[in-house]
Amino acid sequence: MARVFLSVGSNLGDRLECLRRAVAELSAIPGIDFLDASALYRTEPWERRPGRPSDDDTWFFNCVVSIETTLEPSALLTRIQEVETKLGRKRGPGTPEDQRYEPRPLDIDILLYGDLVISGPDDLHIPHLLMHERRFVLQPLAELAADIEHPVLYQTVGELLRALEDEHRIEDLEMPRRWFER
Repeated sequence: MARVFLSVGSNLGDRLECLRRAVAELSAIPGIDFLDASALYRTEPWERRPGRPSDDDTWFFNCVVSIETTLEPSALLTRIQEVETKLGRKRGPGTPEDQRYEPRPLDIDILLYGDLVISGPDDLHIPHLLMHERRFVLQPLAELAADIEHPVLYQTVGELLRALEDEHRIEDLEMPRRWFER
């Protein structure tokens, strides 16, 4: 089984409920064993439409989830996208670049899949191409795996976090540690 870290976020609808449901859905997929989730954070959007201010309604709830899986990376991506769709994500027309500003009830990205490095022709890139630039990813990931080494940058998650220059705001939601349990 491969150890995998997923970034899970929501900025539309009942964000907390959506993340709880996402953890439950991921846990129910054959070939996936849920291990843990980080604390929940309220995070300023990294990108927004030019000229649009950031307001509380557009902020994300974010966390990182740790799983083990027997699914190959492409099969895992397919299953993750099925969970996103089931929980209300609608992908508009165009490229991922065109869709980056759209609010979404659920966004799940594969951050790390063991020590694999994959750069596919579609939307499968492992490790995640921008994870090392984003506090909303590194801070919760460091809670679960500060000593894991980025397979391309050869620095640990903790080292990447300490060197990070990201001015986007991130706030601890001060939820119970196991916020994902009912």
